[in-house]
Amino acid sequence: MFRSELFIRIMQAVLLIAAGIAVFEAQWSVVFVALATWVLTLSPRRFARWIGIDLPPSFLLASVFFIFGTLFLGEVFDFYERYWWWDIVLHFGSALGFGLIGFLFIFMLFEGDRFAAPPLAIAVLTFATAIAIGTMWEIFEFGMDQIFGLNMQKSGLVDTMADLIVDMVGAFIGAAAGYFYLKGQQLGGLGAAIDDFVQRNKQFYRKLRRKS
Repeated sequence: MFRSELFIRIMQAVLLIAAGIAVFEAQWSVVFVALATWVLTLSPRRFARWIGIDLPPSFLLASVFFIFGTLFLGEVFDFYERYWWWDIVLHFGSALGFGLIGFLFIFMLFEGDRFAAPPLAIAVLTFATAIAIGTMWEIFEFGMDQIFGLNMQKSGLVDTMADLIVDMVGAFIGAAAGYFYLKGQQLGGLGAAIDDFVQRNKQFYRKLRRKS
């Protein structure tokens, strides 16, 4: 927990320092992106508190790093152009995270009753939710490019379709992790991450029963 918080603080400090240097050098676009990214890194924790969720450190760190890596490293330091795999890694990681979030949300609707619906049905709903979130992110990238003159979509249609394909793979793995969790099995460490969230937010999973 302390290590995750330390990494988050370091990223936020880097953003403020970069904004300060950019002000001195009159690089106003960098100032805007750095400060906007800093504000967004505060949003996962505040949003979770607003809706009454105890967000595990691993979820919080992943959320903040995604924001930091996409908007700051990707746009200011041009990681998308320097490293061809940067966009793929971020989209895969985000889709995997969206898959886990989608499963936790749907599982929450059943109040943690793992026997309320077939695991496969919940996995399909999880997959669809993750794909929907990934699609909304592509719309966000399009809006940022059109409104602020950024280049988040890079090659346009080809980049968007490649991102959606990667999103699909990550969403499938996230949905599969939820499926195996309902079956009382593990898919790597993803099942442990799901269980950590559920145990921290038992008020939303009141009907949870362990599979015998």
